[in-house]
Amino acid sequence: MRLTIGNGIISRVNGTPLKQIPARVIEWALPYWTRGEAGRQTPQDLFRVLYLGWLAAFALKVLGSSWDVSWHFKWLRDDLAPPHLLNTVGTVIAVALTIVHWYTGYGVDRTSSRLIVWGTGVFLIAIPLDLINHRVNGLDITAWSPSHALLYIGTALMLAGAIRGWYVGSGRYAEITRGRRALVLGGLFAFFLENAHFPELQQEYGVLELASWDRGQPYAEPTLLEFAANQMGRAVDRAMVLKFSLPIPDVVYAVYAGVVGVAILVFARVMVGRRYTATAIAGAYVAYRCLIWPLLVGGGFPPSTIPFFFLLAGLGVDLAFLVPIKYLRPLVGAVLATAGVYGGLLAQDRVLEAPPYAPEAWPVALAALAVVWYAVEWFTGRKGLTAAAAEDRIAGEARAAESETTAEPGPSRDAAPGAGPEAASEATPAPAAVSEPTA
Repeated sequence: MRLTIGNGIISRVNGTPLKQIPARVIEWALPYWTRGEAGRQTPQDLFRVLYLGWLAAFALKVLGSSWDVSWHFKWLRDDLAPPHLLNTVGTVIAVALTIVHWYTGYGVDRTSSRLIVWGTGVFLIAIPLDLINHRVNGLDITAWSPSHALLYIGTALMLAGAIRGWYVGSGRYAEITRGRRALVLGGLFAFFLENAHFPELQQEYGVLELASWDRGQPYAEPTLLEFAANQMGRAVDRAMVLKFSLPIPDVVYAVYAGVVGVAILVFARVMVGRRYTATAIAGAYVAYRCLIWPLLVGGGFPPSTIPFFFLLAGLGVDLAFLVPIKYLRPLVGAVLATAGVYGGLLAQDRVLEAPPYAPEAWPVALAALAVVWYAVEWFTGRKGLTAAAAEDRIAGEARAAESETTAEPGPSRDAAPGAGPEAASEATPAPAAVSEPTA
């Protein structure tokens, strides 16, 4: 991409004046805007744009939500707060992509399309419910409320649809290398882990909020503490700050992270298939938290603890996949990952700071993770969602494509049975009509 800078502003991109770019984008996209069923053959440039869009949407949502939770531990809630607006931009992109997938059928199969549509629907329903909840009940600082849970569930369904769409579709394009397929799939799983772990930021911020009160320098503004105290019907004291900061039982933190968070890493390891997949995804999430921490604190927002234990949990997952006996792997993995979670929290609590986590609950986390791990491996194997299954499918599609090149040209796959050339032409735009804009 070439940028031309004149008079202090960027005036051209790839030789195209900025004011002409919207028209060129519409010219490129309009031929694709045709009604189709999910699973239709998708041109490579469109497939790439759609999933770049998903990555951008989730990146904006993550940035907005990270800022949002820190914001709410300092100031009273504001519907038009900057983090809400940033999150909204990501949501708008996600909704636009959902409409494109649903209407055109491009870039997704039927299952991924349904996951995306249902996820977007749940998320959009949750927004007014959350606003009503705040209007009726006032301050709702806990990330574990029902209206907030709907936001996470909706986002999780969208992510699951995008993960499946990329997993199924990216192997059809020779230009998308095996390494790039794994990188994007791992990135989507990192977003999935962030979304699933997000409620636990309540405890990660709350433990430091309470410590700031004990030091006599609370991070929360007096107006926020007074509002919370009035809502609870009590004075602003330590008991109120404890209920405001850490309303969730101590047992929840490590059990939830050790079962739900680790299960996501297991799912990613099975689908991506690379040796250090789980460690890399956990590392990417922890690295993001380390990067966002000084930016937020430097901007005057409260700090949080960082879940460093995920690094040990991810390593435990990857080590378990070295076990050659498939039916023994979940048990060994549950032991290693649970040791990583609780051992990591113990070390972090002594060296830095960690949320309350009830160490005596480790047998519950271990047993639950073993069951969930078995379920993940059974489900992915049954549904053909393993890395090996993906490679087999890609090889089969490549053989089928080679056979088609030697066969007589016929109507497009997108055309209805018995339809003529006009229908095939409408289903897949002509190359000249969909080429990328150039100067």
